[in-house]
Amino acid sequence: MPYMYILECADESYYTGSTKDLERRLWEHQNGLGANHTAKRLPVKLVYCEECDRIDDAFYREKQVQGWSRKKKEALMASDYNQIHLLAMCKNETHCANIGFDSAQPTGSVTAELTDDLPRSLSGVEWNDAETCDKGMVG
Repeated sequence: MPYMYILECADESYYTGSTKDLERRLWEHQNGLGANHTAKRLPVKLVYCEECDRIDDAFYREKQVQGWSRKKKEALMASDYNQIHLLAMCKNETHCANIGFDSAQPTGSVTAELTDDLPRSLSGVEWNDAETCDKGMVG
């Protein structure tokens, strides 16, 4: 299954990505073979994931979330969709009338039991303390 995921880097920045093989991609990030952003900020840990039906859905969701503020990403990680909506509210009424709002809800299914499919120790991948991926949040 394809995934959209968010990693927290050692400098507390977030990295948003998508992949068809989450275990392999996490290993790559943790071993400096992922994106330049994560390679320079090791170690990284998985803090959020969404399972999507198709890879293009995961990629679209990645691009959507990449454009969000840190606070909006943190609201997504907390499954606080009301806060996401408030953070997305446009301050310019004319602009808002012309563009509308994107949905804050995940497009695919949110992974509920990610760590059942992936071992807790993934060759050096650092996980948060929780055993399950609850509504997309790992930790």
